[in-house]
Amino acid sequence: MTPSALNHVRDTMQQVLTMENREETPFITIIVAVLNNAGMLARCLRSIADQTYHRKELIVMDGGSTDGTRSVIESFRDHIAWWESKPDRGIYHAWNKALVHGTGEWICFLGSDDYFWNRDVLTDLSPYLKKAADSGIRVVYGRIAKLGADGQVVRMEGKSWEKIRWLMPHGMPLPHPGLMHHRTLFRDHGLFDETFRIAGDYELLLRELRNGRALFAEGVSTVGCRTGGIADTRKLLAQREVVRARRKNGLPAVTWLWLAVYIRSLIRTGWGRLKKR
Repeated sequence: MTPSALNHVRDTMQQVLTMENREETPFITIIVAVLNNAGMLARCLRSIADQTYHRKELIVMDGGSTDGTRSVIESFRDHIAWWESKPDRGIYHAWNKALVHGTGEWICFLGSDDYFWNRDVLTDLSPYLKKAADSGIRVVYGRIAKLGADGQVVRMEGKSWEKIRWLMPHGMPLPHPGLMHHRTLFRDHGLFDETFRIAGDYELLLRELRNGRALFAEGVSTVGCRTGGIADTRKLLAQREVVRARRKNGLPAVTWLWLAVYIRSLIRTGWGRLKKR
């Protein structure tokens, strides 16, 4: 993203924050990036449209799909503040472009496979967002349900910040789908680094959370998220990008915990290849 575009994002953010200071409940922007996923996208968009919380907007960034995704988006046109269907350079480029159009005080990113766990997710999160803003905390998250291919819950992910904050320098301890980013985080730290393919969300949050705080929304399940995403299937690349993210943020490139995770990923990758023979 060009410097002029980044400045435009920051100017828009400041205008939004000035307006939001007059409101008692926060305005939330939900951003969905998609490419050729017509089969799953409708569930994602429906879960957003059905939220009982009304101070929200939806932005959809399609990377130029050819499988009917555009028709799905058009069927939700009445619920979408902005959408486009153009080739992009990857998910972080799509998210950065979406930020130009978002006007929320809080910003949430959902994958097109993801969906809000129930109709009251944003309503249940709202008091935590207000508490976080009053306390100067710019990251709020809840628990997410990791789902198998049959749609059944495999496990729940998400623990209190006090329990996991020590893990932040070693890798991503927070579930990113459904996580809420305060708009000032992008104003002060900049946008996603588009040179990352998998760990760009970790690298962005590392800028904030290596010394900052996050707030765990106790008891709130936010998102259903399928296992087998790119971070699951390409663990070795993800771990290498974690090293680069730490180095970029002035941290030691390799830690003992990272090394243990990397070795485990090597073993699992090798075992998976053997089973396919």
